[in-house]
Amino acid sequence: MSQRYRTNLRDRSALLGGAATDYSTPPSSGRSSPYTAGGTGNGLGVSREIPFQPMGHRYADDLESQNDEHLEGLTAKVKILKDITIGIGNEVRESTVQLSQMNDAFSETSGILAGTFRRMNNMAARQGCRWLWYIVFLIIVFWFFIIVWWFRR
Repeated sequence: MSQRYRTNLRDRSALLGGAATDYSTPPSSGRSSPYTAGGTGNGLGVSREIPFQPMGHRYADDLESQNDEHLEGLTAKVKILKDITIGIGNEVRESTVQLSQMNDAFSETSGILAGTFRRMNNMAARQGCRWLWYIVFLIIVFWFFIIVWWFRR
């Protein structure tokens, strides 16, 4: 973003709407800066000379560096969101394949059960009602064993 406006570096005071000497340094944003409030020093007690730079240019440079930092942060967030959406897309594709395989397995199983039930009905029709009495007898015996087991615990 800062490269877009490189040709107008000398004309920043016009962008800010007035003479460069009318501007004062904005309040500190908490970011490290090579400039201190007095114009000399690096914030650690070591003083160094900074060439004269009008206040408007310094304020514009600070704003541009903050904009660049925000742009980098937004770019990182967009990359994270892109990675998340790609992961969601991959998960959806894998789930679709798995669901289609499960659908095929259930279709095969329902075919097998339908054939077994059809054969059982044919057998029941040939033997009459005798098989029904065998099933009722087995259910009664099963319940008898469950009741005995329950009271013996």
